Amino acid sequence: MSPERPNPVQVIVGAAIVADGRVLACARTRPPELAGLWEFPGGKVEPGESERDAVVRECREELDVEVEVAEQVGPSAPLAGGHAVLRVYRASLRAGAVPRSSEHGELRWLAADELDTVPWLPADAPIVAALRPLLREAAAADRARDAGRRRSAPRPS
Repeated sequence: MSPERPNPVQVIVGAAIVADGRVLACARTRPPELAGLWEFPGGKVEPGESERDAVVRECREELDVEVEVAEQVGPSAPLAGGHAVLRVYRASLRAGAVPRSSEHGELRWLAADELDTVPWLPADAPIVAALRPLLREAAAADRARDAGRRRSAPRPS
């Protein structure tokens, strides 16, 4: 008799899409016990698919956008009693992309100081905490870039 092999852990990926110092949050509509809670867009990694490719596919399917995927944000979060794990990756929209959702009740762009204005899924809480300083850095970089543009703009004569 061969030893029983443990079931592999299912990887769930999410996208922390950051633009202009804000992150895109999505309100769930189902299942009923999770309706009204907020999450990052994403889903299951399919067999043979990389985590980053899954983020791109999920954003295309859920939001009708193309994204560039960067580093993982925050820790991996165990789900389903250890049978699954959530990994969220920072992402940015490709030029001209505007998210539209067919699966979520609402989409909202949140700045660092607005992250606590929505009720997050419990698994996303450590990701939200890790995002806060990243959003503050992104907002500061955006302000510095905008200030530099204003200083270098030609002045009317």
